[in-house]
Amino acid sequence: MPDPAPRTPEEPSPAPDGRTETPTEQLDRNWAELLQELRVIQTGTQILTGFLLAAVFQSRFADLDAFQRDTYLVLVVTSIVTTLVGLAPVSLHRVLFRRQAKDTIVRYTDYFVQATLAGVAITVAGIGLLIFDLVLGRAWGVAFAAFIVLVVLVIWIVVPRRIRRKH
Repeated sequence: MPDPAPRTPEEPSPAPDGRTETPTEQLDRNWAELLQELRVIQTGTQILTGFLLAAVFQSRFADLDAFQRDTYLVLVVTSIVTTLVGLAPVSLHRVLFRRQAKDTIVRYTDYFVQATLAGVAITVAGIGLLIFDLVLGRAWGVAFAAFIVLVVLVIWIVVPRRIRRKH
């Protein structure tokens, strides 16, 4: 049987999931999916950052020991940097808009989303550490932070990879 004629870059190709889309259509779909993920994660990072920034104005803030203050400051930095990384795809898109660089935008946005998820995980675990440390003591804070890290590893990394392997 002769080989089929080579496809041009814009010809649809069947994907394993049965879709037939051109490379450009696939990039457009991937970009739309990444934007939806960014909408969800940006809201979360902004809420976390707002919570942390408001905490400094609480009367109990003056009672924090050095470890708690340092933890708080690390969390503020982590949260702000996470918010900035989560917003980076907007800047990237603005700079590369109409430059036929959607493949680059999609690839780097994927990296930014992964880094944002890591920042959210660190921030959430750190918030758990700080709150449990304040309420129940240092050992409980460390234990709860470790628990949060474990939950994140399982539900954000292990489970999705197992599901991906099955498909």
